[in-house]
Amino acid sequence: MRRTIVPLLFLLAAPALADAGPFRDAQKKFARYRAAADAHRGGLAEAFRAAGATWPPKGIFLRAFKAEDTLELWAAPARGDAWVKVRTFDICARSGALGPKTFEGDLQVPEGFYHVDRFNPTSRFHLSLGINYPHAGDRARTPAGASPGGDIFIHGGCATIGCLPLRDAPMSALYVAAVAARDAGQRRIPVHVFPCRLDEASCQVTLARAAASRPWLMVFWAGLRAGYDAFEKTKVPPSVTPDADGSYVVAGGR
Repeated sequence: MRRTIVPLLFLLAAPALADAGPFRDAQKKFARYRAAADAHRGGLAEAFRAAGATWPPKGIFLRAFKAEDTLELWAAPARGDAWVKVRTFDICARSGALGPKTFEGDLQVPEGFYHVDRFNPTSRFHLSLGINYPHAGDRARTPAGASPGGDIFIHGGCATIGCLPLRDAPMSALYVAAVAARDAGQRRIPVHVFPCRLDEASCQVTLARAAASRPWLMVFWAGLRAGYDAFEKTKVPPSVTPDADGSYVVAGGR
């Protein structure tokens, strides 16, 4: 689905903890962002500080788990290195099955390592954050002659044909947090999407069942494990780069 997109403003410099800057000023031109900021900014500041993070955030990180229908918001800490979990949001609708998106129209939610590449304050689904699907690894899994598709968003509206939908109120809060992080200088907000929590035995049972007729899925999910484990070990978002062969290169915490 096509949506009107407001491009990111690539700032040459931004104060690390500024409360307002060019990116947030640009977003303030839109009524939905203004309403979201008025409704959630105070509560977000309290939630971030209570979790041990700064507000405005020095950085945020999103982790989604499809089987659990949850999206976690993590933030850089006020002290130390380990990032802290600020909130968990419910993903309120689901399409497709466990496994990656491989072609346009398969209704699958992508799985893998992404980042926010678009902010849309005029979405048909309230507010939305686009992710950079398809990347090189996704294209490697697309069948010959097919299109990988695109326009994958975290959005409001609680409806989906391959996106990660939240209800409007939590989407408003998440959008305001993402704008604050971008405005404070975070150029790339990581978004990691997993089928389930890969270090849990119940997850592995679920994956084995899902892959019974498609053994290649277990190879794909094994390829996500290094990036998953890197964060579990350090609680610092790792640098993960997709390769054109469909694999990922993990460079530890960043």
